[in-house]
Amino acid sequence: MESSRQNDKQFGLINLLRQREIHERCNYTLPQKLQVTENFISRLGLEAELAGHSGCINCLDWNETGEILASSSDDLKLCLWDPFRRELKSQHRTGHDGNVFSIKFMPKSNDRVLITGAGDNCVIAHDISVPGTIFHCRCHTGRVKRIACENSPHLFWSGSEDGTVMQYDLRTTHYCKPNRGDNYRVLVDLVNHAGRKAEVKCLAVNQMRPELIAVGANDQYVRLYDRRMIKLGKVPESATTIGEWARVSPETAGKGDPDNNIPIPCAQYFIPGHLRSIKYRDTLKNYAATYVTFSSDGNELLVNMGGEQIYLFDINKDKESQNYQFNDNVPKISIDNTNCSIQKGLLNGRIFGHRYYSAGIDPIDMTDDELKKSAYGFDMNTFDLSSMNIDKLPDNIEIMKQEANCKFQENQYALAISIYNKALLHCPNSAVLYANRAAAFMKRKWDGDIYAALRDCQTTLLLDPNHVKAHFRLARCLHDISRHIEAKKVLDDFNDKFPDYSNNSSHRALRMDIKQIMSNNTPRQSSSTQPYHNLISSHEMHWRESPIDYKLRYCGHCNTTTDIKEASFFGDNGQYIVAGSDDGSFFIWDRYTTNIVRILRGDERIVNCLQPHPLTCLLATSGIDPVIRLWGPLPEDGKENEREVSNLYEAAKANQDRMNSDPFEQMMMSMGYHLPGQYVVSVGDDSEDGDDARTINPAGCRSS
Repeated sequence: MESSRQNDKQFGLINLLRQREIHERCNYTLPQKLQVTENFISRLGLEAELAGHSGCINCLDWNETGEILASSSDDLKLCLWDPFRRELKSQHRTGHDGNVFSIKFMPKSNDRVLITGAGDNCVIAHDISVPGTIFHCRCHTGRVKRIACENSPHLFWSGSEDGTVMQYDLRTTHYCKPNRGDNYRVLVDLVNHAGRKAEVKCLAVNQMRPELIAVGANDQYVRLYDRRMIKLGKVPESATTIGEWARVSPETAGKGDPDNNIPIPCAQYFIPGHLRSIKYRDTLKNYAATYVTFSSDGNELLVNMGGEQIYLFDINKDKESQNYQFNDNVPKISIDNTNCSIQKGLLNGRIFGHRYYSAGIDPIDMTDDELKKSAYGFDMNTFDLSSMNIDKLPDNIEIMKQEANCKFQENQYALAISIYNKALLHCPNSAVLYANRAAAFMKRKWDGDIYAALRDCQTTLLLDPNHVKAHFRLARCLHDISRHIEAKKVLDDFNDKFPDYSNNSSHRALRMDIKQIMSNNTPRQSSSTQPYHNLISSHEMHWRESPIDYKLRYCGHCNTTTDIKEASFFGDNGQYIVAGSDDGSFFIWDRYTTNIVRILRGDERIVNCLQPHPLTCLLATSGIDPVIRLWGPLPEDGKENEREVSNLYEAAKANQDRMNSDPFEQMMMSMGYHLPGQYVVSVGDDSEDGDDARTINPAGCRSS
């Protein structure tokens, strides 16, 4: 605890009080700075349980002041809680016939109006001061998974598994029947663009720029729309008269909006770069964005990707144009105020790799310059940033590097990566740190690690073009993610640049592997994109051609069993990231280093919902258990926190193994069955003599 206090100096109460005496603006910032501190996070524990539901609690929402917590559940009830008195204020029937998946307070409604969406395909508005409901929409033909509001008491949106996002205005009369009243309320119809299987899983409104709406679907892409440019579409007549999915026609699905409602410039797509080469139909994994949310300043988008990791995207990244600032013809990296990493300035813009694949250009048809740009992530003929490389590390960073190197030698790759992360936060222009972290990523091999290593190798070569190991590792990474033609190009460059290494056994083995794969897969590689493109609209193809890659990645949790699992910013500036997991725990990451800070047991089976209090260090969680748990800083009385998971990296490793286990086995485990030879995962390090292991307990819950 003492070390935590020492590290918390920037949030020290006495220092902040002194600053308030000197600087007037500190009157406003003082409460914010003290909302969530490192010391508070280190003491976070279970404060109370709120019991009142009789089923899985699928959704939580705080009112603006944090005085009321709303919840709803499989029991179809709406509950309002006083979180500080730990009591149920009121309970209401929702009017739904299916599990309630989303609940939202309407802003500026005096905390009286709430919106719910459920598995009965309905959206209902409740005024708790009057009996009954004030709004009931049955226009969706699929389960309603998420409700989103802007900062007004009138407008809100719903996202459904029928593939649509609908817009509502409580000031107007609503008619569900066709040919009656104003039925123009479809903001986005994914089926028209992404095909007949498209589903909306989540959505969020940017509170700083409410014209921007993020939409997550049952694929690897996250979509950002500017609704000012979108013309509302009419609710299909069949949607209100025919059963679920009947409105989807093979003749219209994937053919685009009939009235061209969504112009090309009003949408921007985001995707982790390594997921672009994965076709949904070609993998047993079900990728889906289960939750999206914007940062408090509206500049970043946090995405919980089902079947994968959690990703942070910069929504203001303007392709290549913002990657560099030029002065006297000398390229300089544009430094991010929050995380001044060279990688955030260069490689987190448009995804260079795969751009030509998505445009329908086979790598064989690329020019030499195009192939290099795709492989190296930047134009090698234009940028030379070797003068910015830090050859001699500061003493404290050198110590961290040596410590990480030791952990690497001990096969503790996750721990080594966490130390490199800390070092890079303080020294972002060091080629050797990126190169070493790339090696650790390649050894750890969690989902997305090879692509993360590729990005680190690209950054290393940008800072140090003569780094031998980074050059070879880049070729290996490209090969491992099936970009074989680019891998061959990089390996050819390696031969030309470092001829002394051309007879190395590793080099010869990689060259043979690439040659064999290319001889077997070249015809398939060049022909696989056309049928895929026939399933989506021309607009969709355009949007997928140049998506934006992730800025930061958070690993360790498991998100495969339910499709309502949330991830949220925690703290006045969102300095922590929190998310639930299929192992019954919830994780807390440092936003900037991406390191796991703490893991706490939040449910007997699965934690789905995490909603931070808007004003104080209090976190509400829920999952399969019929209770809401409130988490806050516990007293420093020396008592052991029984809900704390002590070995962070063993738990994270077990979750990564769980996420990649057999899908049938996962389904049986989610139903509560024990299979013969039940899946066992190692929780020791990656060394050959590790023999410690534990069994993943089955989660007896329904998929939502």
